[in-house]
Amino acid sequence: MATRNAITLIQKSKSSAPEILQLRCHIRPGASKVREGVTAVTDESVELCVSAPPQDGKANKAVIEILSEILGVAKSDLQITHGMKTRDKTISIASACFRRGKDVGSSEDIVAIVRERLLKQESLEA
Repeated sequence: MATRNAITLIQKSKSSAPEILQLRCHIRPGASKVREGVTAVTDESVELCVSAPPQDGKANKAVIEILSEILGVAKSDLQITHGMKTRDKTISIASACFRRGKDVGSSEDIVAIVRERLLKQESLEA
Protein backbone atom coordinates (compact mmCIF):
# COMPACT_ATOMS: atom_id res chain seq x y z
CA MET A 1 0.00 0.00 0.00
CA ALA A 2 1.38 3.39 -0.96
CA THR A 3 2.00 5.88 1.81
CA ARG A 4 0.67 9.40 1.53
CA ASN A 5 2.68 12.42 2.50
CA ALA A 6 1.38 14.73 5.20
CA ILE A 7 2.23 17.77 3.04
CA THR A 8 1.82 17.56 -0.73
CA LEU A 9 1.99 20.22 -3.43
CA ILE A 10 -0.36 19.49 -6.33
CA GLN A 11 0.51 20.96 -9.72
CA LYS A 12 -2.43 21.85 -11.94
CA SER A 13 -2.25 20.87 -15.59
CA LYS A 14 -2.50 24.44 -16.84
CA SER A 15 0.56 26.58 -16.26
CA SER A 16 -1.59 29.54 -15.24
CA ALA A 17 -3.52 27.58 -12.59
CA PRO A 18 -2.21 27.97 -9.03
CA GLU A 19 -0.61 25.11 -7.18
CA ILE A 20 -2.57 23.61 -4.30
CA LEU A 21 -0.92 22.59 -1.06
CA GLN A 22 -2.66 19.69 0.67
CA LEU A 23 -2.30 18.87 4.36
CA ARG A 24 -3.45 15.47 5.56
CA CYS A 25 -4.52 15.84 9.16
CA HIS A 26 -5.77 13.63 11.96
CA ILE A 27 -7.95 15.62 14.35
CA ARG A 28 -8.59 14.96 18.02
CA PRO A 29 -11.66 16.99 18.97
CA GLY A 30 -12.73 17.69 22.54
CA ALA A 31 -9.19 18.10 23.88
CA SER A 32 -8.43 20.49 26.72
CA LYS A 33 -7.68 24.10 25.78
CA VAL A 34 -4.09 23.61 27.01
CA ARG A 35 -3.42 20.83 24.48
CA GLU A 36 -4.96 22.67 21.52
CA GLY A 37 -2.65 22.83 18.48
CA VAL A 38 -0.24 20.61 16.57
CA THR A 39 0.71 17.53 18.57
CA ALA A 40 2.77 15.68 15.94
CA VAL A 41 3.99 15.97 12.37
CA THR A 42 4.67 12.56 10.87
CA ASP A 43 5.41 11.47 7.32
CA GLU A 44 1.75 10.52 6.83
CA SER A 45 -0.23 13.17 8.73
CA VAL A 46 -0.30 16.28 10.85
CA GLU A 47 -1.96 15.55 14.19
CA LEU A 48 -4.04 18.35 15.71
CA CYS A 49 -5.94 18.67 18.98
CA VAL A 50 -8.88 21.05 19.13
CA SER A 51 -10.99 21.87 22.16
CA ALA A 52 -14.18 22.24 20.13
CA PRO A 53 -16.59 19.28 20.19
CA PRO A 54 -17.21 17.26 17.01
CA GLN A 55 -20.73 18.52 16.43
CA ASP A 56 -22.33 21.01 14.04
CA GLY A 57 -19.00 21.74 12.34
CA LYS A 58 -17.44 23.31 15.46
CA ALA A 59 -14.32 21.14 15.32
CA ASN A 60 -13.89 21.84 11.58
CA LYS A 61 -14.07 25.58 12.25
CA ALA A 62 -11.50 25.23 15.04
CA VAL A 63 -9.15 23.30 12.73
CA ILE A 64 -9.28 26.11 10.16
CA GLU A 65 -8.67 28.76 12.85
CA ILE A 66 -5.69 26.91 14.36
CA LEU A 67 -4.03 26.18 11.00
CA SER A 68 -4.62 29.75 9.86
CA GLU A 69 -2.84 31.08 12.92
CA ILE A 70 0.06 28.61 12.73
CA LEU A 71 0.68 29.00 8.98
CA GLY A 72 0.09 32.75 8.89
CA VAL A 73 -2.54 32.64 6.15
CA ALA A 74 -6.10 33.95 6.04
CA LYS A 75 -8.86 31.56 7.12
CA SER A 76 -10.48 32.09 3.72
CA ASP A 77 -7.38 30.56 2.05
CA LEU A 78 -7.94 27.25 3.86
CA GLN A 79 -10.58 24.73 2.82
CA ILE A 80 -11.41 21.25 4.08
CA THR A 81 -11.68 19.24 0.87
CA HIS A 82 -12.09 15.73 2.32
CA GLY A 83 -13.29 14.46 5.67
CA MET A 84 -15.92 16.96 6.75
CA LYS A 85 -17.43 14.33 9.07
CA THR A 86 -14.38 12.26 9.97
CA ARG A 87 -11.25 12.79 12.04
CA ASP A 88 -9.00 12.31 9.02
CA LYS A 89 -9.16 15.45 6.89
CA THR A 90 -7.47 16.91 3.84
CA ILE A 91 -7.06 20.66 3.98
CA SER A 92 -6.24 22.54 0.76
CA ILE A 93 -4.36 25.83 0.61
CA ALA A 94 -3.61 27.87 -2.50
CA SER A 95 0.18 28.13 -2.70
CA ALA A 96 -0.16 31.74 -3.87
CA CYS A 97 -0.96 32.82 -0.30
CA PHE A 98 2.61 31.82 0.70
CA ARG A 99 4.12 33.78 -2.18
CA ARG A 100 2.38 37.09 -1.42
CA GLY A 101 4.97 39.70 -0.55
CA LYS A 102 7.58 37.07 0.28
CA ASP A 103 10.64 35.85 -1.51
CA VAL A 104 9.54 32.22 -1.95
CA GLY A 105 11.12 30.57 -4.93
CA SER A 106 10.37 26.97 -5.77
CA SER A 107 7.58 24.62 -4.84
CA GLU A 108 9.92 22.73 -2.51
CA ASP A 109 10.42 25.98 -0.59
CA ILE A 110 6.68 26.20 0.10
CA VAL A 111 6.52 22.63 1.44
CA ALA A 112 9.62 23.28 3.57
CA ILE A 113 8.14 26.51 4.98
CA VAL A 114 4.87 24.82 5.93
CA ARG A 115 6.64 21.83 7.51
CA GLU A 116 8.92 24.19 9.46
CA ARG A 117 5.98 26.21 10.82
CA LEU A 118 4.12 23.07 11.85
CA LEU A 119 7.19 21.59 13.53
CA LYS A 120 7.86 24.86 15.35
CA GLN A 121 4.31 24.79 16.73
CA GLU A 122 4.72 21.13 17.70
CA SER A 123 7.88 21.91 19.68
CA LEU A 124 6.10 24.76 21.49
CA GLU A 125 3.35 22.37 22.59
CA ALA A 126 5.81 19.78 23.92
